Amino acid sequence: MTPPEAAPAPGARQDPAAPAAPTPLLVVDVVGLTPRLLGHMPHLGELARTGSHAELGTVLPAVTCTAQSTFLTGTTPAEHGIVANGWYFRELGDVLLWRQHNGLVAGDKLWDAARRTHPGYTVANICWWYAMGADTDYTITPRPVYYADGRKEPDCYTRPPALHDELTAELGTFPLFHFWGPGADLVSSRWIIDATRHILRTRHPDLALCYVPHLDYDLQRFGPDDPRSHRAAADLDAALAPLLRDARREGRTVVALSEYGITRVSRPVDINRALRRAGLLEVHTQDGMEYLDPMASRAFAVADHQIAHVYVRHPQDLEATRAVLSELPGIDELLDDEGKKAHHLDHPRSGELVAVAEPDAWFTYYYWLDDARAPDFAQLVEIHRKPGYDPAELFMDPQDPYVRLKAAGALARKKLGMRYRMAVVPLDASPVRGSHGRLPASGDSAGGPLILCSVPRAVGGRVEATDVKSLLLRLAGLK
Repeated sequence: MTPPEAAPAPGARQDPAAPAAPTPLLVVDVVGLTPRLLGHMPHLGELARTGSHAELGTVLPAVTCTAQSTFLTGTTPAEHGIVANGWYFRELGDVLLWRQHNGLVAGDKLWDAARRTHPGYTVANICWWYAMGADTDYTITPRPVYYADGRKEPDCYTRPPALHDELTAELGTFPLFHFWGPGADLVSSRWIIDATRHILRTRHPDLALCYVPHLDYDLQRFGPDDPRSHRAAADLDAALAPLLRDARREGRTVVALSEYGITRVSRPVDINRALRRAGLLEVHTQDGMEYLDPMASRAFAVADHQIAHVYVRHPQDLEATRAVLSELPGIDELLDDEGKKAHHLDHPRSGELVAVAEPDAWFTYYYWLDDARAPDFAQLVEIHRKPGYDPAELFMDPQDPYVRLKAAGALARKKLGMRYRMAVVPLDASPVRGSHGRLPASGDSAGGPLILCSVPRAVGGRVEATDVKSLLLRLAGLK
């Protein structure tokens, strides 16, 4: 049954005085898709062969929140303000990652521009970031239930609110623990794909944005050249096939793009530990556990894959910070004011310095010097409490022979409605084999992001991330 707020189905009679309907679009963000992986993905490969494809020029940092904000605003991080997946909120004295409010993204969004040409243009956002508070018609985004007793349970946020129970009845609860953590796998991407198919079938939005994260998991766990990563690409391609068929049947133009390519890494760089040993980073202790004290630190880093924003409290400490990091193995570049400006990262949210890792290295957030004093959240999947990104959350601790037994015990407590701690994440970052965030290496277009379109000759050569918004408006017939 079509809900009352659904848009008219394609082919429905239109008011002859109304402007021509825009061409409906489906934009699929296939995270980590590269030309090399496309060879393992026959359905997306067919889209490229029968339509068109191009190299996609990404932005620094090449991370989800920054790239998506660039696609949707047509501007750089210096303008839209999303300088990473998280940063130090100076006005709060706190590091916050993975915020969800669209108000953090400055600038004219894709749907704003579309509605100036075609009032009433409808948009569905299925799991692209900064979805909450966005002026879109339909919204689906991961949002756990945080109970008063400390339990965290899977769920999602939707607009309109009634869409929540509708999706849950049809697809089940959003599989949060398959979306991130040691259990992250294809289940979450299948749910998102099925939710997108449901929205297309029942709402018929002019623009549907769909985010599928599956390639992020095994490529970070095993590296982009591992057979298990190739299998992940093939599995995701098979899962996408019904959605691509639906779009073709409906006459939708399909665009598939990626935010970045994942490169093989072997060296974790403990940037905060270097700053602490130099006396620049401070911690405070509670119950024997150490917590980063960003307000008191002279310098500290917010690590985000292969880039790290380094916040220096006083100008007189800038050279000391630079000296420490210049000697740290694994750092390729330290961007100062001129460097940030050259890379369009000159925004007040950026650190005083921005560290870029060498191609085979990436930055940990770790700041403690003794694992016995690590905070309890370090061994949990806690993306909102850690002052930096932690890909070790994709693993169960290989050093703990009882880790699976502990996980089973915690799960049993959860099912009984009791409080539980799923403390299974390793404190050793060495298992991570894939990362991203740097700009692609010169001449390695096969390992960088790309864009595919179902329309022949619509794209070719190279498309810059800042041009994606204009491209989508053209494909919709709105520019």
